Amino acid sequence: MRTKLSQFKFELPEKLIAKYPLRHRDDSRLMVVDRKTGTFEHKQFKDILDYYDDGDTFIFNNTKVFPARLYGRKEKTGARIEVFLLRELNSHSRLWDVLVDPARKIRVGNKLYFSNNDDDDRLVAEVVDNTTSRGRTIRFLYDGPDDVFMKELYALGNTPLPRIMEREAEAIDAERFQTVVAKTMGSVAAPAAGLHFSEETLLRMQIQGIQRAEVTLHLGLGTFRDIEVEDLSKHKMEAEYFKIEQPAVDIVNKSKRARKQVCAVGTTVIRSIETSVSAEDLLKTSEGWTNKFIFPPFEFRIADSMLTNFHLPKSSLFIMACAFGGIDLMLEAYAEAIKEKYRFYTYGDAMLIL
Repeated sequence: MRTKLSQFKFELPEKLIAKYPLRHRDDSRLMVVDRKTGTFEHKQFKDILDYYDDGDTFIFNNTKVFPARLYGRKEKTGARIEVFLLRELNSHSRLWDVLVDPARKIRVGNKLYFSNNDDDDRLVAEVVDNTTSRGRTIRFLYDGPDDVFMKELYALGNTPLPRIMEREAEAIDAERFQTVVAKTMGSVAAPAAGLHFSEETLLRMQIQGIQRAEVTLHLGLGTFRDIEVEDLSKHKMEAEYFKIEQPAVDIVNKSKRARKQVCAVGTTVIRSIETSVSAEDLLKTSEGWTNKFIFPPFEFRIADSMLTNFHLPKSSLFIMACAFGGIDLMLEAYAEAIKEKYRFYTYGDAMLIL
């Protein structure tokens, strides 16, 4: 029987979508879902370590979000143009894949000028190709060293908040749209489940003997795009870069061999580790691009628990949560979350699936 997109529909009140982070990272609420008993517990995120013990492992995504949203102006007309950096294509030529808005005003050959407030133009780019209706390839016209160019780019960029938050980035977002383990620059969206962890929580983990493994997966916008097919076997995910190194492999496999718990912190971690499984159902080192789309039914082989946020209906993220927790149980849990007014999306509350 084929899995259909319509199975993952539910009504989400718009007011439950969190538009700002809470004052402290670990102030979030935590719904704990027990797959064996089919029961829910309502906790605070600070309680999460009550479910883990010495020798267990949490796997984090250590990707770092770069300030991908730039605002510039078009030559001659001075029209305001938003440029969303998707991926660097060629560092030597300063070529980038981008989205532009409004797209109808931008043609190949147009020059775009970028500055901060009333500063002189700090960067100039030329449109060199049309890739999609909204997408373009642009070349930054800059002759200086790579490190200086990237500093300029980051100085001009803004935190790429999702459109659904209906606001522009503010000072608080520069810190709170990053996890405390972020170190490898490359994402255009935050690995949301990791945002709940504070330095204090990580220290408590260490004191309890809970291990921390880190992998890298750079999130693109493809993860958040609408699924347009009813038959999920026909949906194609956009590929995202990931890397799993030996230290993480050693930590995770030590827990698995000792029959300890392994918790994946977020859907991006699940995609990474399930792309890199050995014949013995252990984690292995790997680097490359993954377009793995996880939907029910799916056999998970590395993590036996999963921390995730509350996602939008019919999104690939909610579908993955259903693959891990079971469709009926997840729909029941989400109905409970809506009833109890949990906060949804990137800055929202958390769910722990045991």
